Amino acid sequence: MAAAPGETPVPATFPTQPPDLVREMVTVAHGNFRRVRELVEDRPSLAKASWDWGFGDWEDALGAASHMGNREIAEYLIGHGARPTLFSATMLGQLEVVKAFVSAQPGAQRIAGPHSISLLAHAKAGGAKAEAVLRYLEELGDAGSTPAVPLSGDDLAGLAGTYVFGDGAAERIDVTVSGAQLLFTRPGTMGRPLYHLGERVFYPAGASAVRIWFAAGVLTVHDPGLVLSARRI
Repeated sequence: MAAAPGETPVPATFPTQPPDLVREMVTVAHGNFRRVRELVEDRPSLAKASWDWGFGDWEDALGAASHMGNREIAEYLIGHGARPTLFSATMLGQLEVVKAFVSAQPGAQRIAGPHSISLLAHAKAGGAKAEAVLRYLEELGDAGSTPAVPLSGDDLAGLAGTYVFGDGAAERIDVTVSGAQLLFTRPGTMGRPLYHLGERVFYPAGASAVRIWFAAGVLTVHDPGLVLSARRI
């Protein structure tokens, strides 16, 4: 049924949350407390908002605040219904919670958070109030990230370029160099950092099971089977 004059049309995505607001919520939860509060006051359920940045790299608003070490936003979100996690507890310095979690689920300290950010990094982001958690995780010895295999600047530049897999304007992938790593970007999406496993095989941030291969000017994505093959132009 069409909306009556003066009424707001019902979006095609109803009753799910408007995607633009969900994405904005997770984005601003990295550090914009004023906008976080505005959004949650208008739509309380956005305190639990979650967004897939690509390849299944899901991040919720609390996760964003947690890896940024933003205690103010994290505590506000939890106070408005966000679900606490091992990662938020780590950043907030809740040592007994972290210990209980690892005791109940051995090896949990090795689980990476959004964007493949380690639990150890969350503790470091928590600053002085998370020092006890940081020491505990350091004693475990395996709560940090596995270093990517380094590539020279020439090797990185040799893989950069535009790779196409169709005739449409969006049927391409731009591979650029960002610092000491590659960035995988499809038009209209957020660029995904790539971590090198060796032999020109990579995985994108937050998706360690995905494989991206470069060989003879061809880029292939496997997730887990072949998703696409694109040739550099």
